[in-house]
Amino acid sequence: MSHDHHDGHRHVHGDSHDNHNHSGKHVHAPAAFGMAFAVGIGLNSAFVIAEVVYGFLANSVALLADAGHNLGDVLGLVVAWIASLLVKRAPTTRFTYGLRGSSILAALFNAVFLLVTVGGISWEAVQRLGAPEPVAEKTVMAVAAAGIVINGVTAWLFASGRQSDINLRGAFLHMASDALISAGVVVAGLMILLTGWLWLDPAVCLAISAIIIWGTWGMLRESVGMSMAAVPPHIDAMTVRSFLAAQTGVANVHDLHIWPMSTTETALTCHLVMKDGHPGDAFLHDLAAELARRFRINHPTIQIEIDPLLACALAPDDVV
Repeated sequence: MSHDHHDGHRHVHGDSHDNHNHSGKHVHAPAAFGMAFAVGIGLNSAFVIAEVVYGFLANSVALLADAGHNLGDVLGLVVAWIASLLVKRAPTTRFTYGLRGSSILAALFNAVFLLVTVGGISWEAVQRLGAPEPVAEKTVMAVAAAGIVINGVTAWLFASGRQSDINLRGAFLHMASDALISAGVVVAGLMILLTGWLWLDPAVCLAISAIIIWGTWGMLRESVGMSMAAVPPHIDAMTVRSFLAAQTGVANVHDLHIWPMSTTETALTCHLVMKDGHPGDAFLHDLAAELARRFRINHPTIQIEIDPLLACALAPDDVV
């Protein structure tokens, strides 16, 4: 945002800098998680190959469905790992926020890719429902049981970071849910072995697809919102406006904008009308710390305007 500043206006920047936790302190995903990404990608890549091979050998669309899902997981881990490195790149004269937005693009890519993959696999399962084919139940159960171990270990690799980093938390939850899905495939194989109901294989495939769609839809909606600079879901813009308006000396708040710089960082800009004059740097420093603590807004830019009679061109709410 850029515009001319009138003589009665003073533009100031109160920045709590980069990534923060709820207290406003600077945090990054620990470097040790680079190894977690590498190990997780390696384990899941090997498992995808095994599932594809045994899925064809066992004639199981449920295994192929899970392989497609796990392939999405591998690509998701790769993209998330790359994005976690790109967000730390220093700003340039062209990318003045650095490459923080790459994490948003990564989330959007993962959501779209998973939905496309699930669509193709679901179509195959629907066709199989009309003409079920024999399945090697013991093979299906053995491969899916291996999936429980692989996904469980991968989830464990990210478990220690899930409280401090939302991206690590997403990786943990995704892998943990995959372990549960693999458990469902084991149960389906056992039921086919006991009952001979071949339709259970494509039925489980569709159930897995439904779970994936349910889990992915929210990520798609949120990543699209982030790419459109929507206010992050955990922030109520009206609450932030009320908080700013309640600050000592603030007569009016306008041109308030809140948007995600990345999947873990939030920026804010606004104009504060303060008739008694500029409040000083201490006020801005404390306000930035409070915005980080209360709302996890860690990159605020505040413009102070002193003369209330000198109309700001950006004062109306419908002007951007």
